[in-house]
Amino acid sequence: MKALVQTDWLQKHLNDENLCILDATWFMPASKRQAWHEYNYRHIPGARFFDLDKFSDQTTTLPHMLPSAEKFSADVSRLGINNKTRVVCYDVQGLFSAPRCWWMFKVFGHNDVWVLDGGLKKWMAENRPLDDGEPAAAKPAQFNAALNADMVRNISDMAKTKAQIVDARSASRFSGQEADPRPGVKPGHMPGSLNLHYAKLVTARGLLYRDALLRSKFTDAGVDLNKPIITSCGSGVTAAIITLALTELGHEDHALYDGSWAEYGASGRAIES
Repeated sequence: MKALVQTDWLQKHLNDENLCILDATWFMPASKRQAWHEYNYRHIPGARFFDLDKFSDQTTTLPHMLPSAEKFSADVSRLGINNKTRVVCYDVQGLFSAPRCWWMFKVFGHNDVWVLDGGLKKWMAENRPLDDGEPAAAKPAQFNAALNADMVRNISDMAKTKAQIVDARSASRFSGQEADPRPGVKPGHMPGSLNLHYAKLVTARGLLYRDALLRSKFTDAGVDLNKPIITSCGSGVTAAIITLALTELGHEDHALYDGSWAEYGASGRAIES
């Protein structure tokens, strides 16, 4: 296993003592959907809610930026997670926001973390068990985070990078034909970046494409999988889908630009459209 687990495996291991399942559902603000309410309505048995916004940096106006190692440690410790816990994260959409949760754990030094392929969408289609409401309070735990700075890039890094920048936004957002939904953020893309919409990597059932077909999605977008890559998107969420796909393909030299277009598009730096 590289980054994904399957529904049949998860159901067999639901009662494992050292397993923590996280519902990492997050919705675009325009959807008007509330992830917490949907979690309370139905979730995989035993799953706890991982709030991408609350578990992020609360000292910046940028959306869901990485928190400090100390904050991440405290937040996930409250979920009953320690450094030996096996973590499986999923989301309602199939494969959308769970990769961001997976990436956050990886960034903070936790390698025993996985994404449920197809998420709750596939789980429900297979008529697997569901719960509602909050589970019992987690047992006290101690997670000690250690930042892996090689996995993340900031805006200063973007100005001097020679790596390929792969942008997960839609073609219309990337080209600047569609206005950015965030006030003060200009339309367009970073000079020299490549566009690979995250939706091209995921099937209608919410599953990540595999092997040669997945590889072809990158090559068709002009991405050289033999060279370093920095992933980006609107706010650092769907960029993690590209990061997940690269991991599945065995690509190792990649990082995620955490501020993504929400930061870059408001910075006054050079833009192409």
